[in-house]
Amino acid sequence: MAVNSPLPVAADLKPVAGIDIGYAEAGIKKPNRKDVLVMKLAEGATVAGVFTKNRFCAAPVQVSKANLEAVRAGGKPIRALVVNTGNANAGTGEPGLQNARATCAEAARLLGIDAQQVLPFSTGVILEPLPLQKIVAGLPAAVQNLKADNWFNAAEAIMTTDTQPKAASLTTTIGGHAVTLTGISKGAGMIKPNMATMLGYVAFDARVAQPVLDDLVKYAADRSFNCITIDGDTSTNDSFMLMATGAGTLVIDKAEGADYEALRDAVTGISTHLAQQIIRDGEGATKFITIAVEQGRDVEECRKIAYAIAHSPLVKTAFFASDPNLGRILAAIGYAGVDDLDTTKLDLYLDDVWVARAGGRNPDYKEEDGQRVMKQAEIVVRVLLGRGDADATVWTCDLSHDYVSINADYRS
Repeated sequence: MAVNSPLPVAADLKPVAGIDIGYAEAGIKKPNRKDVLVMKLAEGATVAGVFTKNRFCAAPVQVSKANLEAVRAGGKPIRALVVNTGNANAGTGEPGLQNARATCAEAARLLGIDAQQVLPFSTGVILEPLPLQKIVAGLPAAVQNLKADNWFNAAEAIMTTDTQPKAASLTTTIGGHAVTLTGISKGAGMIKPNMATMLGYVAFDARVAQPVLDDLVKYAADRSFNCITIDGDTSTNDSFMLMATGAGTLVIDKAEGADYEALRDAVTGISTHLAQQIIRDGEGATKFITIAVEQGRDVEECRKIAYAIAHSPLVKTAFFASDPNLGRILAAIGYAGVDDLDTTKLDLYLDDVWVARAGGRNPDYKEEDGQRVMKQAEIVVRVLLGRGDADATVWTCDLSHDYVSINADYRS
């Protein structure tokens, strides 16, 4: 059960003009489960993405990156995305690349576009051949039920170990123009993005120039999906995509000005919500934890410290047990890799409880106060470094018995 994360309501997910969505049950891993998704974009749409930095990146990641590069080199624009769950098509070598390209070719044939105008995505088990024939057999049904209001089904179609679909939608006014944004994400384990998340897709109906969208997707990712971690594992398939359909009246052709900043903030806001839904639905998670590191010399060292805390199994299991063994947090700060850190200037808070002062236990700290906070479903850890004005925030969850059970049984 996700931590304080209600199920999205299908009726609340607004259609975005210029994108139609279809899905199918292809039986890739399990029968009677949505596992193939097609997104068809209108002419004039622009697409940008960020991808995993895992050197073993999956075949669909390699093909998607190549097809996006072709657009930037003057090729035809992206017109469709195809996603399958149940198999990652990672660690599959040249046959995996051929299967990813064959998926694009079949989707393109059905949609009447070129194969290079399709971006493929996969998620699931690594090191197993992609069941291409099942995907090809499922694509006609996905294309046949293409429609604008299929976002909830889309969110379900990309799930793996997720306990619930993840989606968000909003309408805002920018420069007098109504703009609709809707997005979905998936992920519950193998989450320590080194770019974005497991899979995330956000569409909006403004017209945005390609170079501007390329900047925008990086900006949004760095402040949302790049700030989450469940278990410290960077997936082979991480992909976060922005799709500007161009079907609305707002036009953004440069990465500056009030309209651009308003759109940037709206995209970052919905991306943050989708990213946090992933943490709330972390495998076995019972607590949602915000780690805020402040007063750093630069953002990089703040992130190092935040991730050291977030990745520590000792810290995460203490949170699961509601055990205020908070010296574990200080230990994680100490090994984070900030070599010139002056620990005598450091303060540590657990929500409103001042735990450590000037690098040592706060004389006024009482363990029952720490335990009171640890029992909450949502917890904020604040670290004040006393060495500058930079800050960074990371969202994570606890580590429970269920995390081990889920991953021990993942392939069965």
